[in-house]
Amino acid sequence: MGPLDGLTVVTLEHAVAGPFATRQLADLGARVIKVERPGVGDFARKYDDRVDGLASYFVWANRSKESLTLNVKHPQADEVLTRLLAEADVLVQNLAPGAAERLGLTYDALSEANPGLIVCNISGYGPDGPDCGRKAYDLLVQAEAGFLSVTGTPEEACKSGISIADIAAGMYAYSNILAALIRRGQTGKGGTIDISMLEALAEWMSYPLYYAYDGAPQPGRAGAMHATIFPYGPFPAGDGAVVMMGLQNEREWKTFCEKVMRNPELLTDPRFDSNARRAENKEALTALIIAAFAGLTGTEVIARLDDAGIANARMNDMKGLWDHPQLKARDRWREVGSPSGLIPALLPPGGFDGYTPRMDPVPDLGEHNDAVLERLGYGADEIAQMKAGGVL
Repeated sequence: MGPLDGLTVVTLEHAVAGPFATRQLADLGARVIKVERPGVGDFARKYDDRVDGLASYFVWANRSKESLTLNVKHPQADEVLTRLLAEADVLVQNLAPGAAERLGLTYDALSEANPGLIVCNISGYGPDGPDCGRKAYDLLVQAEAGFLSVTGTPEEACKSGISIADIAAGMYAYSNILAALIRRGQTGKGGTIDISMLEALAEWMSYPLYYAYDGAPQPGRAGAMHATIFPYGPFPAGDGAVVMMGLQNEREWKTFCEKVMRNPELLTDPRFDSNARRAENKEALTALIIAAFAGLTGTEVIARLDDAGIANARMNDMKGLWDHPQLKARDRWREVGSPSGLIPALLPPGGFDGYTPRMDPVPDLGEHNDAVLERLGYGADEIAQMKAGGVL
């Protein structure tokens, strides 16, 4: 039995933040009914066609869901949503600002009929304040949250290679919904959760935020290097391989000088006798490290680092991640169905004894129309009329 078996989640979602939150609820056994626009669906379905004709974002964030197409602006859609939400445990929405209120999809509007309903709203900036009506996309929130000011090279800011603001918001939506379900179990009442992408990413920015406390200079952009700890980042070996390594304390610095650099004299060099000094003199130390690695292959550098107990990593690309031996050794890959056939999918992180995460197919647009509506009490003739009338 899954921890969320028997719970129903209705979601009016698109892109990443909402879908990622609800997919994780589905992983734990919840029934997730994804309400999509007829003929178009979640616009993330068309972001690309890299997965056997399906979009990479969509297949990642939408497995194990049921797709119901519904023209929410059609008068008859109100009745369908009313029936859906009467038996739902959670409503999730990340529509454009103000859209949920216009549709009556708020806890205040729905709680009389379903006081246990948990309504989770995901937006760019929250339901009030001067920015509440602004549209928000991931890159724009990265800019607003200061993420771009600390990411990139000294010469140029760079966005995250993943939709980090969306993912942060999705994770906080997921964890807040789980907390609200626990509270409902104690009180019997649902309520409203408001998740802001800005607030989610601002939480993740708290280290550089505190580093710049009381007007102090913020961390500089350092490329793939750590902005304040050194040496911590990528270094080239003599064969062109790039090795990522990180030192965290003075004990590791001593071992690094003796066993990796094989130059214990560095321990008495006043330029490098603390992390702060090593960071101040990183150019000189980088030159020494590159010179020490010049006669070694990447494999030999990693062997020295491993022998010294210094943390290190390979600079993998996506092919390297697909082929990662640790993921294979831990049997993390599964196959899930999709409109294009079976596709590989990673098990979600974590888990616990006695439960295997749900790994059901990625739905085609409107695939579950009949099944969802029949369960709500609609007959075949009524469903056919709704299809003909543009409701579905």
